[in-house]
Amino acid sequence: MELLSPGLGLIIWNLVAFLVLVWLLKKFAWKPILRSLNDREAKIADSIATADRVKAEMAQLQSENEALLAQAREERAQLLKEAKETRDRMVNEAKNKAKEEANRIVADAQIAINNQKMAALTEVKNQVGTLVLEVTEKVLRRELSNKKEHEDYINHLIADSLKL
Repeated sequence: MELLSPGLGLIIWNLVAFLVLVWLLKKFAWKPILRSLNDREAKIADSIATADRVKAEMAQLQSENEALLAQAREERAQLLKEAKETRDRMVNEAKNKAKEEANRIVADAQIAINNQKMAALTEVKNQVGTLVLEVTEKVLRRELSNKKEHEDYINHLIADSLKL
């Protein structure tokens, strides 16, 4: 049973050795251990602070990027709108110029047609006048005794003139 119950001297020596060990650890090891724990705690706190700061900066950058993206979308929409307006304006100007040109061509054609019509009418009138003069001249050269022969001769001359 002696092995199970230690003696009083052994307990005292163990207690003395334990107290000496605690005193030595307190004098030489406790401060460096606490200092390293405090340093490690400070590093962890700095890392957490840096991570929070980086997180805040990332959130700010993300909001700035979203604002820039929204602004770029607005500028793109504005540019597309201006391009469409320019295209529509150019198409309308081209249509108006084409209409004006077509109207001018039609007006010129109508003037040319009227001029040719007037020239043709003038030529027809001149030919009719010439024919009338020729018929009248032939009638006057020939003196006819009766009216019936006179009318027959005029009808004959008109028919001959129309055949030409």
